Amino acid sequence: MADAELFAHPDYPPPGHGRAWTARTRDGAQLRFASWRPTVKPVHGTILLVQGRAEFIERYGETVGELRRRGFHVLTFDWRGQGGSQRFVSRARKGHVGRLRHYEADLALAMAQMQERLPGPYFALAHSMGAALCLDAARNDRLPVARLVALAPMLELTIIEKPRRASRLAGALFWLGFGKNFVPGGGDTAIATKPFEGNRLTGDPVRYARNSALSAAARHLSIGDPTIAWVRTAFRLMARLAAPHAAREVRVPTLVIAAGRDRIVSTPAIERFAARLKTGQALILREARHEILMESDAIRAQFWAAFDAFIPGEDADLAAGAGSAGEQGQRSLMQRLVGGGEDAPAPGGAAPVP
Repeated sequence: MADAELFAHPDYPPPGHGRAWTARTRDGAQLRFASWRPTVKPVHGTILLVQGRAEFIERYGETVGELRRRGFHVLTFDWRGQGGSQRFVSRARKGHVGRLRHYEADLALAMAQMQERLPGPYFALAHSMGAALCLDAARNDRLPVARLVALAPMLELTIIEKPRRASRLAGALFWLGFGKNFVPGGGDTAIATKPFEGNRLTGDPVRYARNSALSAAARHLSIGDPTIAWVRTAFRLMARLAAPHAAREVRVPTLVIAAGRDRIVSTPAIERFAARLKTGQALILREARHEILMESDAIRAQFWAAFDAFIPGEDADLAAGAGSAGEQGQRSLMQRLVGGGEDAPAPGGAAPVP
């Protein structure tokens, strides 16, 4: 392990009193990590903040501060192929990963770093691709946390037309040796630096401008479009989670929060998955776009109300990964989360939030 740096934009500096370092996965990839202590007491444990594709640690400074003010240690990291972690292509702006097992190794290292360095109980807050990877890990006791909040998990991509055809084509091109090529029409431009009008990420122009400024200033942390191999990996992950039994195998109490105006991942697919969870529930933020944590104050207030009702939760004293909450306890929690009453949804339903 070695010390690392966080990028300090003059207008958007990272939270203070943090520590950054690098560590290597079991297959030798060097990843960048960062952690912060809570700013209040009592301390409620540690949140592992898990990014989506094409993101990097500095984009989450606001969220890190909000978690610290809730009494949590925060640990986050950059996936291989993006941010300050190791790239495996000569053209560093390509969003590339070779195989699904590489992301699994990244997540395993993050869990090990959390358990080695920070106090429990442990929780995970994960977005998009990171949320899908956490859900998959939770199926096989590879996510040692007491609770998981999964934001807009990448269960089905709506941004890709004719997904079955795209999946077959990505697989064929991968085996023909084109895995490190950009997807057709892809390039170096980071999605966060494209014009705000018509963007798929957020309806908040101020936060969009912040992230755009960060991506433009920290070009060494930003990436552009994905490679063929990344697309193949994404489809393999989504196929796992689309299996009829997959949701029932998730052993971690889970709150899934979907965006009603998501044009990157499928909200109906998220609802179907959540309906099969044994210890989970979906809430839909009707006005939100894909990046819920980067949305307007009003939408983020809805998210934080749901988060605060779910984490740390009544069963946070359970050993991490020890199993699911009882069905009655989970029902009671969710009824409070959506306001209670006879019309509150049972576990597995989806509660829209206007």
